[in-house]
Amino acid sequence: IPPIAQWLIAGKQNGERMKRVLWILVALLALVEIGFLGWLPWTARILILGVSGFHLIQDKIAPHIQGRVTLGFNILVALLIASLLAGDWNPLGPERSGANLLFVILSIGLLLGGFLIFIRIYPTLLAFILNFKTVFLSASGLLIVAGFLIAIDLKKEFMPSLDEGSFLWMPTTMPHASVGEVLDVIQKQDKAIGGIPEVEMVVGKLGRVDSPLDPAPVSMIETIINYKPEYRSDENGNTVTYQYDDDIGDYVKDQNGNLILDTNGRPYRNWRDHIRTTDDIWKEIVSVAQVPGTTSAPKLQPIAARLVMLQSGMRAPMGIKVFGPNLESLETAALQIESELKKIPSVNSATVFADRVVGKPYLEIDINRESISRYGMSIQAVQDVIEVAVGGRHVTQTVEGRERYPVRVRYMRELRDNFEEIGNILVANPDGLQIPLKQLADINYVRGPQVIKSENTFLTGYVIFDKSTGYSEVEVAEEVESILRDKEAAGTMILPENVTFKTAGNYENQQRAEKRLWVVIPMALVVIFIILYLQFRKVLTSLLVFTGIAFAWSGGFILIWLYGQPWFLDISVLGANLRELFQVHPINLSVAVWVGFLALFGIATDDGVLICTYLRQTFQERKPTTVAAIREAVIYAGTRRVRPALMTSATTILALLPVLTSTGRGSDIMVPMAIPTFGGMLLALITIFVVPVLYSMIEEFKLKLRPKT
Repeated sequence: IPPIAQWLIAGKQNGERMKRVLWILVALLALVEIGFLGWLPWTARILILGVSGFHLIQDKIAPHIQGRVTLGFNILVALLIASLLAGDWNPLGPERSGANLLFVILSIGLLLGGFLIFIRIYPTLLAFILNFKTVFLSASGLLIVAGFLIAIDLKKEFMPSLDEGSFLWMPTTMPHASVGEVLDVIQKQDKAIGGIPEVEMVVGKLGRVDSPLDPAPVSMIETIINYKPEYRSDENGNTVTYQYDDDIGDYVKDQNGNLILDTNGRPYRNWRDHIRTTDDIWKEIVSVAQVPGTTSAPKLQPIAARLVMLQSGMRAPMGIKVFGPNLESLETAALQIESELKKIPSVNSATVFADRVVGKPYLEIDINRESISRYGMSIQAVQDVIEVAVGGRHVTQTVEGRERYPVRVRYMRELRDNFEEIGNILVANPDGLQIPLKQLADINYVRGPQVIKSENTFLTGYVIFDKSTGYSEVEVAEEVESILRDKEAAGTMILPENVTFKTAGNYENQQRAEKRLWVVIPMALVVIFIILYLQFRKVLTSLLVFTGIAFAWSGGFILIWLYGQPWFLDISVLGANLRELFQVHPINLSVAVWVGFLALFGIATDDGVLICTYLRQTFQERKPTTVAAIREAVIYAGTRRVRPALMTSATTILALLPVLTSTGRGSDIMVPMAIPTFGGMLLALITIFVVPVLYSMIEEFKLKLRPKT
């Protein structure tokens, strides 16, 4: 960059000719793009042609008006860039193009305008602070303490829920429900859910495939629900606009009732007015999908649910694993825990469900040995008839080319699909006498397990649940564990002998990630300090610059705390509430937030390095010998470097604004990552005062230690 800047800006003679050739080539490339390619928007084309033309005629402009022309041209360039940003960002919604442009101009103007004012008053402020260094540093230290207190009180979770564009509705029916009954429930739920205007597709499933990797009983329903995007889009995901009539306040339709595409029109919103977020769609699903005989279900998404199932075996974000010696004690303990969980405020009682371990009806045929001996039969003969008639027996296979098909023989369905018909199955004795099965055996329905699970050699049962709104996963898991342990110790919850339990779910990932972060974050900080030491070659100076990380760390946590306050940004600008625009809601401490802090630590020392480097150069040149000279040198160095320091911060802050207002795929993760970086860079600006003040304090202390001559 420096050689190119010298060539373009400070070059003479040949440099001037080369600059003209360069800008002519840029203008020609823009014309080629306009005529043949059409990749860029019209604002970008105007910007490129304008910059080229300005540099080509710059020398012909009179010197006394050149500054004004340059200022006007810079303002025009800024407006064109703001127009490009507004068209791509659309912070207030794609249907409000004019308001978007005004919002972008106000955002950039207020930030850069505030920085320009700050640059003008910076020398005065720094001179004032240098007279009250102790007070200023004490107040600055309170900010770090505030960030620490906020950090230890934040709620925790593993990762924010990522919007997949679909939900997984997994209610449960009673264990004894038949396939036909469960199918009827699915059809009713699919019809009700499909009637929601925001839902695009509903597909329900019962049972499982012939695989041990999918141990789903018939009573467990899995319904995948795809919902429509907020605005209609094309196959590439770009928002499509349609013709809109402002006079009648509605979209124009063709003779077939279809919307008419119009590049200058408005986007069409697929969601109703009261549906603002995907949580509102989920609430609609829960309210219409209630069918007698089924439970509710925790909020799940297909990919996230599969990950949870693979990690914990449960079909919920969190739950209790119950371990016991037999199935009866497992069910007894699970039902007790289910009852206690419903009383805990942080647990969504509608989602609490304990596995009905013993509850599946089994048809048991108990062969009467006395009866079969009376007819001269053996147990094997009776069992062979039962196997062939009810279950079927593989007798041969057909060969059709390269294909092989097994052939099974058994009774027709109507002769084996109910209790009475099975009792009428005829069994032949050695004399050829046909005897009904009910005369040879006792046929009864008995309760048995619908599924047998084991873990760590113990029989296992699950009690699943989900958190209530406003609580974090780790907070709920720890509270549930504590309450259940206290009740068990107090004797108000008496579990069967040799039965134990533990809390499981997503929060276990958070615990593992937290242990790893306790290693990664200190390592990152040590590496940053080593890099600073290699730059300044002094531990004290490196620590001085390193204070920027402390203030950035505190600023990130302070902004996270502000996001959880009901009054923060509760104002309207251009008809949009800033809380909704910036998605202000309580932020839990997650892996995404810590990744944002790691990114922040890497740039938090930039301002300190800029100012401290120039302070060293200034003191090496001036060699001040009095306190007044030291402070004068500090003010001079700070004033010369405050502009690049503020511009460095401004680029980061402005770049994060679109991220903070994003609502598309991945925004659930990006917003928590951006919040600590944004807040940290805002508070890290205090280092443009802290570094000069500390540097001045060190130099003044060194001056006092010098022997007087």
